[in-house]
Amino acid sequence: MVDRASRGPGRRERADQAAAGSARPVVSRRREVGDVSARSLLMTMLGEYVLPKGTPVWTSALVDALAMFGVEEKSARQSLARTAAEGWLASERMGRRVRWALTPPGRRLLTEGAQRIYDFGSGERPWDGTWLVVLVSVPEAKRDLRHRVRTRLTWAGFGSPEPGVWITPHADREAEALGVLKELGLADDAMSFTATYGAVGSEAAMVARAWDLSEVEDRYEAFIDEFTGLRPADGAAVLHAQTMLVHEWRRFPFLDPRLPSKLLPANWSGAKAADLFHSRHAEWNPLALRRWEELAEGHGEK
Repeated sequence: MVDRASRGPGRRERADQAAAGSARPVVSRRREVGDVSARSLLMTMLGEYVLPKGTPVWTSALVDALAMFGVEEKSARQSLARTAAEGWLASERMGRRVRWALTPPGRRLLTEGAQRIYDFGSGERPWDGTWLVVLVSVPEAKRDLRHRVRTRLTWAGFGSPEPGVWITPHADREAEALGVLKELGLADDAMSFTATYGAVGSEAAMVARAWDLSEVEDRYEAFIDEFTGLRPADGAAVLHAQTMLVHEWRRFPFLDPRLPSKLLPANWSGAKAADLFHSRHAEWNPLALRRWEELAEGHGEK
């Protein structure tokens, strides 16, 4: 098991250091929430409210919904245009007004994303100690391709303890890795195999080199801090809270490789954060959907 103390101070420890006069600053969670992009928020809203309802939404309704998060009208309209240009939304003009519906690819994208988001953290599968190892070499000069490999394999839960070496304790993700490598034109020169860790070195040290678990835990603790005491007072506040809850949680399937518990630090915050997400989402969902419908229908009457 990875020793928490050997990783350096976590978020709470750094906060204590700052209070005691440490020179190392603590990043404000409120600043992070304020910096979310308009397009990213739009995708969260489309997946959380538009996808389940299945009906078109007026531009004005989406613009007003994004305004709840400080997004200006110009940015909101640009986000709609970019999302449509990527093929996820289709527009329909009704007189002088425009409404938006998800395209079939958009529905598939958001349905797959919703399943990943809502299933994430819902339970741990038993692990027999088997690692999947993928070897893929990309020349240093092809920086864009290297970035795409890293992004896609990280999203699939792989970590890289050494350049060109990608590992995961989830051996069933080999097909996903192969699909990524085929898409990027790297499959013919890559290799994969399954193995258990041997006698040389430390499995815990390998994990620490492959994944920055301290950063993941910092984000989990920030999520817990943000939503534990949040008690929205009315429908508009619940809609805001639910949107931010899902928006923040949707990052974790990318950030957290979902390692077996024996490979995680003691008192891992991920389990507590998952319980918080699922309980708050279930609690807020009915009123958030009702408020969204009121917002959408109100703009339809204009």
